[in-house]
Amino acid sequence: VQLQASGGGLVQAGGSLRLSCAASGRTLISYAMGWFRQAPGKEREFVAAISWSGGTTYSADSVKGRFTISRDNAKNTVYLQMNSLKPEDTAVYYCAADRTTAQAMGVRPYYGMDYWGKGTLVTVSS
Repeated sequence: VQLQASGGGLVQAGGSLRLSCAASGRTLISYAMGWFRQAPGKEREFVAAISWSGGTTYSADSVKGRFTISRDNAKNTVYLQMNSLKPEDTAVYYCAADRTTAQAMGVRPYYGMDYWGKGTLVTVSS
């Protein structure tokens, strides 16, 4: 399975970006998908996850109310809509897939995920 993230870039504080992550190689039936991020000098942290059906989402407190995760299984793609961006959101964003629940993706160690994509850089200027 290959996960390809895209959509990162430079944006001013208060702006918006939408990240996409397309999966190829197989259909990720029963896999939750999620986003993590890693800022310079910091450990990778959970951002948001969504269940296979799309009916359940789980987000980190730091992004609740600002970021929305969604998925289109027909396109094998997960999205992260990021609004009201802050400089502290600056990081490399990674998508991941794991055969578990959305909530489990948020509480398990990040290095336990089944699949990872290469990151996409998001820079928020003040």
